[in-house]
Amino acid sequence: MRFRHPDGTTVHLAYCTNVHPAEDLAGVRDQLGRYGEPVRERLGVDRLGLGLWLARPVLDELLADGAALRRLRADLDARGLEVVTLNGFPYRGFGGAVVKHRVYRPDWADPERLRYTLDLARVLTELLPDDARRGSISTLPLGWRADWTPRHADPARRQLDRLARELARISGSTGRLLRVGFEPEPGCVVESTADAVRELADAAGPHLGVCLDACHLAVEHEEPAAALDRLAAAGLEVVKLQASAALVADRPRSAAGRTALEPYAEPRFLHQTREPGADGLLRRDDLDQALAGPDPLPGEHPWRVHFHVPLGAGPAAPLASTGPVLRETLGLLLGGPRAAVDHIEVETYTWPVLPPGPERRAPDASAAARTAGATAGAPDPVGGIAEELDWTRVELQRLGLKETDS
Repeated sequence: MRFRHPDGTTVHLAYCTNVHPAEDLAGVRDQLGRYGEPVRERLGVDRLGLGLWLARPVLDELLADGAALRRLRADLDARGLEVVTLNGFPYRGFGGAVVKHRVYRPDWADPERLRYTLDLARVLTELLPDDARRGSISTLPLGWRADWTPRHADPARRQLDRLARELARISGSTGRLLRVGFEPEPGCVVESTADAVRELADAAGPHLGVCLDACHLAVEHEEPAAALDRLAAAGLEVVKLQASAALVADRPRSAAGRTALEPYAEPRFLHQTREPGADGLLRRDDLDQALAGPDPLPGEHPWRVHFHVPLGAGPAAPLASTGPVLRETLGLLLGGPRAAVDHIEVETYTWPVLPPGPERRAPDASAAARTAGATAGAPDPVGGIAEELDWTRVELQRLGLKETDS
């Protein structure tokens, strides 16, 4: 889906395919017909953007066979799908029974992370629509903090320098600007925009910036306006916005709050949890640690949990979402005279692990959103993904962007 900002910028809206991951090329191609095209048809649009996730084995298949890469591009074109952005955060195994901390490996001190990212860049140049001016790749925020030691800093810096050089070379040879956005995430070396300034400002440039995830921003209790001002002052561009919302429990220690939260403490993904305290944020690396264990959070103030909840259809009371933070972030990036971001990726990868229960749709959702036909916890996410994209479409239209097919 494409939109035209009042300043003339084309803004691309996509959804991330890590919600239905595959570890081989046949599986990726199957996703296009099983999910991508039906979502496009549900939305009633001629063209739908995908934020492809390509695991390492898929990249190996594509790079070993130029014909395979051409067939993938042809499949996308035939189904009315386009790719301007790739999600390069998970390396492989994102569909495993237990992902947790594995998603942060290899980190940016490991040469394999650089190789993987540059291979993604090479593939992206072949998948970009003919009229796309630039492509983006999101990546992890250096690594998980507990695994990161001072000896990691120098190798990571050298690899970021090489990344920028190689992206400049690829961009120069193809005439398309390729950018990588480092995605601040709770618990990582770069978990906030302040950390991004400290760790990444020296590497900032036309090819390296930030992927801003609105869920992560909210979990860290960052004010969107201050966060964006901080990044701009450091010269860190927002390469991509991940349109996402976190889980909120206003009274986490009440009987109702605890009962509602417990089903979200599931075994596959990490759900970092934050509570405001007198001396700053109180932090636990997973929801089960916040609820119980040897050192649970006190629950005297609301919790924000790194659990991506569906946009426009928040969890049932007594829980809520940080949808207002996403709305504010969209307004700041796209509601002014100039577009500050042109790639938006809806990234609710948690559909397979959502607890069953009624959806709570936004009262101002469009008719298409209200009839998208999915419920939280449903095994087939097509309806839910269509609803999220439609919710985002309505928000962009409210900001003055016009939907367009070119």
